[in-house]
Amino acid sequence: MEPVGAEDRITGAGPQGPPRVLVLRALGLGDLLAGVPALRALRRGFPGHEIVLAAPAELAPVAAATGAVDLLLPAAAPGRAVPATLDWTGPPPDVAVDLHGNGPPSHRLLMALRPARLLAFAHPGTPEVEGPPWYAEEHERDRWCRLLRAYGIDADPADLRLPRPAAASPAPGAVVVHPGAGSPARCWPVERYAAVAAALRERGRRVVVTGGAEEADPVARLAKRAGLPDTDVFGGGLPFERLSALVAGARAVVSGDTGIAHLAAAHATPSVTLFGPVAPSRWGPPAHPRHRALWYGPEGDPHGRTPDPALLRITPDDVLTALDGLPEA
Repeated sequence: MEPVGAEDRITGAGPQGPPRVLVLRALGLGDLLAGVPALRALRRGFPGHEIVLAAPAELAPVAAATGAVDLLLPAAAPGRAVPATLDWTGPPPDVAVDLHGNGPPSHRLLMALRPARLLAFAHPGTPEVEGPPWYAEEHERDRWCRLLRAYGIDADPADLRLPRPAAASPAPGAVVVHPGAGSPARCWPVERYAAVAAALRERGRRVVVTGGAEEADPVARLAKRAGLPDTDVFGGGLPFERLSALVAGARAVVSGDTGIAHLAAAHATPSVTLFGPVAPSRWGPPAHPRHRALWYGPEGDPHGRTPDPALLRITPDDVLTALDGLPEA
């Protein structure tokens, strides 16, 4: 799936085209993967509609992999903010769905397009939206499925798996270690990741390290401390297809609460995820022996500029013990 360009911008349903459902989720990789069950529910609930997802352009391959999205409308804003506008022209969407937040900014962005229906959570700032209540402590996958069920659309939070990539893994059977995360508060110290990687290598395990386009420094420091060869360093932000193949073929994924942990869950790859400052009850993997969520609590500031104290309570031995407890493939 390619994002539409200016010469082929998204419009509402034309005289010859199907009606359209516009879904707003202009967030990151983990957010999109956590929204897969809701997207699939919309696909089933509106079989005659075209599903348009408003999300960052770089997530087009992820949207395509879900099998639930027909078109991607590029939309993004700094952090977790709501985009200022959506590049939509023509007739209004038949249905608009707010999977971005609980409003009112996201509500108003969608209401400005004059959809025939808006599916969204209730908020005092937009009393005209008569949706279900928002529960702050709810798990992300459960939240959006509950929203759709409130509007009569059956949704299953467990419907999160992605198909296995066609491409072969660049490091089959390796343990993937990913030190980065979306905020400093969720970044476990590099030297601790390096201690885990070094211990695994001493046991004869292949370890590879991954990182996003802006995570070159932690990736390089981890690789140097753990003595990883250049062939096992996948920094710079792998294209999604390659990252997906790497994760799908991995022995396990070790990371903080970030997108690659959700990708491991989507591919049923064993994982150890380090939580803090947000609890796994809100963003954790499915309850299954192949997924271990390490969490000591209490919750803290997700926007903190240093690693959260709850995250720092996790030790390299904790991670190695959790890896030892994972089932073999």
